[in-house]
Amino acid sequence: MRRAARQRWIVSGLALALLALAAVQYLHDRRQAPGTLLALDPTTVTSVTLTLQGQPPEHYRRHDGHWWQENGQRADDGRLQELTEIAQAPVISWRPAADFDAAKIGLATPVARLELDGRSLDFGTTAVTGPLRYVRVGERVALVPLRYTPRPATQDAERIH
Repeated sequence: MRRAARQRWIVSGLALALLALAAVQYLHDRRQAPGTLLALDPTTVTSVTLTLQGQPPEHYRRHDGHWWQENGQRADDGRLQELTEIAQAPVISWRPAADFDAAKIGLATPVARLELDGRSLDFGTTAVTGPLRYVRVGERVALVPLRYTPRPATQDAERIH
């Protein structure tokens, strides 16, 4: 009986050690995860400014549960929801902005600038390594999937309101 009990203790100890190692690895991976563009809940955003290259800035405010243009006309709520959700775009990797020549990655004159409650995101060119786009957030540059690039309003959406 002693031998069987000792073997159970050894197996239990090994299982606990493996569990502890897995927990340490999980916590390490969580700390190293790139996260999202902004630590901002899209549902709380009340002000959006979008500037697309070669176009005048578009200013929007949320009140009464809807988005409104600065001229008082209703805006396309779906499009503005897409724009605010860009804050939660998954980042593939972060690097300091100083590591890049801004002109080479399209950030000297950004393709688009999105301001969410005063926090700016500058969108550069696409990366040569895949369907990713450079995005400057403060003093860092992120690579995010292309689908998180702000888009211009469509004529159909403009006619609805």
